[in-house]
Amino acid sequence: MKLVTILAVVLGLAAIAPASARDLADIKASGTIKIATEGQTPPFNYFKDGKLAGFDVDLGNALAQKLGVKAEWVTLPFDSLLIGLGEGRYDFVIAGHGITPEREKSVDFSTPYYCSGAVIVSLPGGAQKAPELQGKTVGVMVGTTYLAAVSKVENVGEIKTFPSDLDALQNLLTHHTDVWVSDKLTVIDIANKTPEAHLQIGDMLFTEREGIAFGKGNAALRDAVNAALATMLSDGSYAAISNRYLHRDIRCE
Repeated sequence: MKLVTILAVVLGLAAIAPASARDLADIKASGTIKIATEGQTPPFNYFKDGKLAGFDVDLGNALAQKLGVKAEWVTLPFDSLLIGLGEGRYDFVIAGHGITPEREKSVDFSTPYYCSGAVIVSLPGGAQKAPELQGKTVGVMVGTTYLAAVSKVENVGEIKTFPSDLDALQNLLTHHTDVWVSDKLTVIDIANKTPEAHLQIGDMLFTEREGIAFGKGNAALRDAVNAALATMLSDGSYAAISNRYLHRDIRCE
């Protein structure tokens, strides 16, 4: 193979190769930490007046401050977040990812930063329990543990996936689905803010611990964030953020 051809191949591979994850020293030297979230899941991460806001966002900003750097935010569809993390596009993801053995094969997680689970949501007269999902059309956000849980329920009529919880909710409200399955805390927040929707919150399908996700093997960054999170849990700053958005302390017991 000619040298020119070899160089072209090498340069081509370099152009498409994923960036390597930055370690803690690189992040501190740069003065910024890149954090990814979804931006469509209130009250955790959403846009208000064009500005990213929510529990995840305030917590991420506070963690960055404790690391001595400034947060730089990236928003992507939920099912793309861990893919981008593996490609080194950002330093960590805070978007309510349940800690599962399957996900732990490709990413590392912080200690749980809150606990929640999946609930069944319907309009008045709709399903409230898992056996009542028989023959029903269920809407759920793609790439979530909720999708996996609904798939295990026997005799579900049809499962429709949507890019965000807000899309799934809209399809329930317009009767394109019979049921919406999502995070309990997200559902409670939306139900409180939209009483006219008459959302009916049924049983939980499961409970789970949510973690901040890091590139596999980026232990120094994970440990530093864990230490910062532990400080916030003990000094009252975590509780303040949690109460601001959820009117309760959502840490794991």
